[in-house]
Amino acid sequence: MNKKVGYGLALVLALAAPLVLYPVFLMKLLCFALFACAFNLLIGYTGLLSFGHAAFFGWAAYITGYTLATLGWPSELGLLAGTALGALIGLGMGLLAIRRQGIYFTMITLALAQMLYFVALQAHFTGGEDGLQGVPRGRLFGVIDLGNDLILYYVVLVIAVAGFALIMRTVHSPFGQVLKAIKENEPRAISLGYNVDRYKLLAFVLSAALSGLAGATKTVVLGFATLTDVHWAMSGMVVLMTLVGGMGTLSGPIVGAIIIIALENRLGNVGDFLASTTSIEWFRQIGQSVTMVIGAIFIVCVLAFRRGIVGEIVARWPRAAKR
Repeated sequence: MNKKVGYGLALVLALAAPLVLYPVFLMKLLCFALFACAFNLLIGYTGLLSFGHAAFFGWAAYITGYTLATLGWPSELGLLAGTALGALIGLGMGLLAIRRQGIYFTMITLALAQMLYFVALQAHFTGGEDGLQGVPRGRLFGVIDLGNDLILYYVVLVIAVAGFALIMRTVHSPFGQVLKAIKENEPRAISLGYNVDRYKLLAFVLSAALSGLAGATKTVVLGFATLTDVHWAMSGMVVLMTLVGGMGTLSGPIVGAIIIIALENRLGNVGDFLASTTSIEWFRQIGQSVTMVIGAIFIVCVLAFRRGIVGEIVARWPRAAKR
C-alpha cells in the first residue's frame, strides 16, 4: 500500500514537473531513467554485469534518427525500429555472452559493444564523427504534434511509465522469481530443472529492447545521435546510475539517473555561481570537471552506501521503525 502511494505521488510530481522545470531537460531525465531501469533488470535481478548496454542504446538512437531524417518514417515506426534493433543486437550479443559467467561475461559484452562502436564510426548512414543531426520529431500517429515540448514531454512520460511498469511486472512475475533465484544461487536453479541459459537470454533481450527504446526516445527528444551514445563511457554511466541509486531496487536507478544527469547539466552553473560569489576560481574548474565530481560521488557511495541511496534507505527503514 505504501509503495502504491509513493508511485502515485511520483506520478503526480512528474505530471506537474514541466510547469516548473525545462521540459527538454525532464525528457532527458526520463530517457536515462528508463535506460538505467532496463540495465538494473539485468544486473540487479539476474546478476549479470554488462558493459555493452551502450550498443543497444546508441544503435537504437542511430536507426531511429536514420528512419526519421532520411527515410521519412512516422515517429511511432522510428521508435519501434530502434526498440527492435536493440532487441536484435541483444539477442546476438546474448547468445555469445551468456555462455560465460562473471568477469568473462562482462568482458565479452564490452568487446562486442566496442566492435559495434567502430562499425558506427565507419558506417556511412551514422554520419561518422559528426553523427546524425537535425532529426525531426514529426507527428505521432499523424495527429499528435511532437514539435511542442510540452506535448512531447507527456508522450515521453507515457513511454517511461510503460517501460517501468513492464519491468515491475516482470520482476514480480514467476519469470522474475526465477531470475532472482539464478542471481542468488545458479547451481540450485539448475538442479531444480530450470533452463538457466534461456532465462538469462530472455532477460538480456528484454533489457536490450528497453535500452533501445530509451535510446530511440532520446533521439526524438534531442534531435541527434552521436558516437557518445555508443561509446563504452555510456555503458559506464548507466552502471554508475544504477549503483548510486541502488542496484536491485525498482526506484533506485531512477534516483541515480536523476542525480547523474542533473549534475552533468547543472554542475557548471553551480561552479560559476560559487566562483562569482566567493572569488575562488577553483570552483569554476570543479564545475567544468563533471567527471571528477561524479567519480567522487561514486567513491563515497561505494564506501559509505554500498547498497546505493535507495538500497540504504530500504535497509535502514525497518530499524528506524523499531526504534
